[in-house]
Amino acid sequence: MSLDHSRAPVLEAVDAFRRKGMLSFSPPGHKQGLGVDPEVRRILGASVFEHDLLASGGLDDRRMRGQYLQEAERLMADAVHADHTFFTTCGSSLSVKAAMLSVAGPEQQLLLGRDAHKSVVSALILSGIEPVWVEPRWDPERHLAHPPSAQDFAEAFAAHPNARGALVTSPTPYGSAADLRGIAEICHQHGRPLIVDEAWGAHLPFHQDLPTWAMDAGADVCVTSIHKMGTGLEQGSVFHLQGDLVEPEVLQNRADLMGTTSPSVLVYAALDGWRRQMALHGHELVSHALETAAELRVGIEKIDGLHVNDAADFCGPGLADSLDPLPVVIDLAGPKLSGYRVADWLREQRSINVHLADHRRINVQITHADSPATTAPLLDALRDLARTAHSWDEASVVAVPPPAELRMEQACLPRDAFFAATDDVPISEAAGRVAAEAVTPYPPGIPVILPGERLTEPVLTYLRTGVRAGMNLPDAADPDFRTVRVVR
Repeated sequence: MSLDHSRAPVLEAVDAFRRKGMLSFSPPGHKQGLGVDPEVRRILGASVFEHDLLASGGLDDRRMRGQYLQEAERLMADAVHADHTFFTTCGSSLSVKAAMLSVAGPEQQLLLGRDAHKSVVSALILSGIEPVWVEPRWDPERHLAHPPSAQDFAEAFAAHPNARGALVTSPTPYGSAADLRGIAEICHQHGRPLIVDEAWGAHLPFHQDLPTWAMDAGADVCVTSIHKMGTGLEQGSVFHLQGDLVEPEVLQNRADLMGTTSPSVLVYAALDGWRRQMALHGHELVSHALETAAELRVGIEKIDGLHVNDAADFCGPGLADSLDPLPVVIDLAGPKLSGYRVADWLREQRSINVHLADHRRINVQITHADSPATTAPLLDALRDLARTAHSWDEASVVAVPPPAELRMEQACLPRDAFFAATDDVPISEAAGRVAAEAVTPYPPGIPVILPGERLTEPVLTYLRTGVRAGMNLPDAADPDFRTVRVVR
């Protein structure tokens, strides 16, 4: 390691601010907790407010001459083999937007995997970028999408030679990963950058038994959520950059365009501390997580009616390139169980929250914070579930269409549809109309309907039956999906 990774510049500066007993006549208005409601202080803790301060004119002086944040970003870049790293307190949703706007602009084309997160759609609406959708690799048996292949992107570039670059999501929330080296090579043959939405891959640089890390695979920009598979606070995200296809000043400028001018120093400090933890102990910590996940997988496989998806299920010709085993994806057999139903039962009856649920799966995310102390209660709950479910009524059926019927015509740009005059029409009258909103099962947050797509009956039926079974559609104008917003 070329830099001193035992240091955490932002974390140290936050601690120094408190120890100096500095007096602030500036935001935040609680004045290091002096004005906080006593009940709020009791629940959240006094330390949260003592360490909550301005980045400029608090943590650092008004001209940021201490360079604490910049030094922390340099250390992060060094730890993960990037040329540049930028912190953000607005989550990877902002980071993805900044990356896309650094590569393409209004009416320019960008190749995008159609399994992209809703933040990608938000960037299309804000920017006016024209999407060229690259189909995921569909597993019709398991009703699951894996990232597009390098060949898929090669064919997309051949059909759209003016595309400004490409974006792929890898790993997916289900752990399936793309051939990033191959996709990066295709992009670079065309002189275009590759953006990787690696929000679920913060741990990847620190262990050889995980899918290839985007920077090591040759990607140009990589977005990572430290709060997902790392130990940062919620909204803690970084984006990494290497090579000369995207200028660091442009990337920083685009992030500044959308980011807050009041970033949370608490989030910065947690990012900084996580980098130090992983740079010094990352291999050991990820090894522990992999062992914990492996033991959990063995335990779940012994439970009647449950199956843990592994590389044999998710990887191979026409499927994913590799698999991250830390998202433990449990396939639920039989007509009485659905992911929605099981997720609700685990929360309500056993006080256990899962990461995501769909019509036939739940996903329990394992990190180095887990151990038998957390997995043993989960296994006990799943055993109880298997015994209890025999007495349940059959679960509502979700009419999942075949892959060919999931895709709809992009009739106009997402931006044009989103800002058009609209009507809310009954689902029974919506087929053939052009959607003016995104409709996104959450989690994992991958839109089924995009603004500008011409609606079809199979997709409408899928969502209608999904909501009846327990699917969550938080961004739809009508979350109960009795109506849908369309272009007038």
